[in-house]
Amino acid sequence: MRGRPQRKRLIRFMPEITYFKPAGIPLRNLPEVILNFDELEALRLAELEDLDQESAAKKMKISRITFQRILHRAHKKIAESLIFGKAIKIEGGEIMTNEQPEEDNPIPSGIRRTWGQFTGRGQGLGGSKVCVCPSCKKEFPHNRGMPCMQIKCPECNTPLRGKFCR
Repeated sequence: MRGRPQRKRLIRFMPEITYFKPAGIPLRNLPEVILNFDELEALRLAELEDLDQESAAKKMKISRITFQRILHRAHKKIAESLIFGKAIKIEGGEIMTNEQPEEDNPIPSGIRRTWGQFTGRGQGLGGSKVCVCPSCKKEFPHNRGMPCMQIKCPECNTPLRGKFCR
């Protein structure tokens, strides 16, 4: 007997970087931990936005207890990867992204807005057409295939960010 279908979670942020790994070890030699987009969104709301569980759950259009379970899974996966030296791959999950206007929902180009499973181009291509220096606010054209964070501002030597990122 099956339970009711999982409710889709509202995601308002899509990361430019979708892999994290320990330095000095090739990715092919590392086991992976999959962190779903809803788990990343829960971490963002709880840890970076400092929202309480009730407010964060409302933003994701889920119940507070579901938010708590998602956040717990995210913390557990990150702890596992840090303690056991595993790579973190950010992908997948039953999500929705198309309820907010474009400026409030920064989704990289090449990623299809959809109900259901997340689909995209893959890791490392980035989605911003413009890289921005967080210090001096100057904008530079994005080099497709290279994350903005790997490029430094020629003016102040600060790593750049994609325009859709914070």
